[in-house]
Amino acid sequence: MNKPTINIQDGFLFQHLKDGKTMSVELTTGRRLDGRIRRFDRFAVVIEAEGREVLVYKHAIATIQIGPES
Repeated sequence: MNKPTINIQDGFLFQHLKDGKTMSVELTTGRRLDGRIRRFDRFAVVIEAEGREVLVYKHAIATIQIGPES
């Protein structure tokens, strides 16, 4: 019997895409983007940050937090 594959990323990203909440995405370079998820797929996430859409490859993301830190 095969166990179903659980994809935590897709569930997390889809929920916050649906909610439209602001999130803080820290990249492996240390740069932080504060914005909302617009789209995502297996390899990348499109984030609306600073009034523009930014395509970020998932392998470049270090952490994602709900709501930007002050």
